[in-house]
Amino acid sequence: MVERSPCLGLCDQAPAAMVNDQALGSIPVGVPAAVIASKSLAKPAVVGGSLRHLTRRCGTGTTPVLATYVADGGYSALTKAIQQLTPAGVIAELKASGLVGRGGAAFPTGVKWESAANASGAEKYIVCNADESEPGTFKDRILMEDDPHAVLEGMLLAGYACGAQRGYLYVRAEYPHAQQRLAAAIAEAYAGGYLGSNLLGSKFCFEIELRSGAGAYICGEETALFESIEGKRGFPRVKPPFPTTAGLFGKPTVVNNVETLCNVPLIISAGAAAYRQHGTEKSPGSKLFCLSGDVARPGLYEVPFGVTLRTILDEMAGGVSGGTLQAVLFGGAAGAFATAAHLDVRMTFEDLRKADLPLGSGVVMVFNHTRNLRTVLEGLAHFFAEESCGKCYPCQLGTVRQHEILTRVAAGHARAGDSQLLSDVGWTMLDASLCGLGQTAATATLSAIKLWPELFAANGKAQPAHTP
Repeated sequence: MVERSPCLGLCDQAPAAMVNDQALGSIPVGVPAAVIASKSLAKPAVVGGSLRHLTRRCGTGTTPVLATYVADGGYSALTKAIQQLTPAGVIAELKASGLVGRGGAAFPTGVKWESAANASGAEKYIVCNADESEPGTFKDRILMEDDPHAVLEGMLLAGYACGAQRGYLYVRAEYPHAQQRLAAAIAEAYAGGYLGSNLLGSKFCFEIELRSGAGAYICGEETALFESIEGKRGFPRVKPPFPTTAGLFGKPTVVNNVETLCNVPLIISAGAAAYRQHGTEKSPGSKLFCLSGDVARPGLYEVPFGVTLRTILDEMAGGVSGGTLQAVLFGGAAGAFATAAHLDVRMTFEDLRKADLPLGSGVVMVFNHTRNLRTVLEGLAHFFAEESCGKCYPCQLGTVRQHEILTRVAAGHARAGDSQLLSDVGWTMLDASLCGLGQTAATATLSAIKLWPELFAANGKAQPAHTP
């Protein structure tokens, strides 16, 4: 039996399927997955870029066991932190590095850790948000599958710095292979003395529990994730209070995503100054970009902040395939569109902000000139209408209205005033929704209205060719 599934995090190998927890990639359209299960196993991802720091162990088709990881410098950052640095010293190094969250919000990691460390109470938690559910995103999956001990080491360093003794690694249910790799790494870490009590001869104790996600996009929102871990329905909470003062089980909690945590061992090992040698003053370090769609070499690319979109797209990923560039969706379903006019925008937080483009989780989804953007927008709207949790009315109703209008537009039945109605609905969701899902559900639509108003013209039968 073949059923439609949520995004499997195999956007670089689409069309994809999952058969008995086995990932299949590059499946011929129309061929039942079960028939070709023995022929189309997902291949190791294409991993490239001008830097290979975070991804130096990725894309080889093998996962390092504990001995291999340690021989390659693994857990040296943890050893350095425990033996040479105080918890405050670790936080100071992070703040000096300029590391910010890589999940989209870009909040300074050191500031977040410091807030949790200073929070009152002895019981604190570290949560790794590995509920990577944004369509077009697969970087965290690759890091977890190919370098699981780096994820654990990042969590351990967070626990040491913040005074937490327990961590939860929340991995989306659609990543069974990543869960298997992480479970094996956790068992190795316990056996090797890197998890448990009195680590490396110190008083530091830390446990990690692996949790499978609830299968809902909303559970990637940090407070909905807490609800899921606690055994409740994944509804977002009202903030404040913020997680660093009252998070999981009502205790101070640090939440970071996989890419953020994997940066931490690099910073502690080499120092903040070495980390800042790459990137720009305001956007230091490297960033992982997930390229998919109409591109010659879809895959995961690690680059220093400051390179241009043109460099990533043309020099690293081989350029647009199947035609000329029409659009690039930045940041996934919750992102915004760019055109060829944006090819020379530098990939930094500051430059993208000036261009009204979100860096988001690093999604770069490419569409050539043959793609119908009305259909693309309808698909994005359908995603949000399905994934809205329904807790707040602006998102619950707004995502449905947006989908209804865009479905009609995609069918060639646009009406006068549709673009204004979509704008009103979109800005209402942005202003009044409880969490980031509703606040970003209309971002792609609003950017399309700005770039291509002709798409929403009344009685438009065919999409005009776009000339940048």
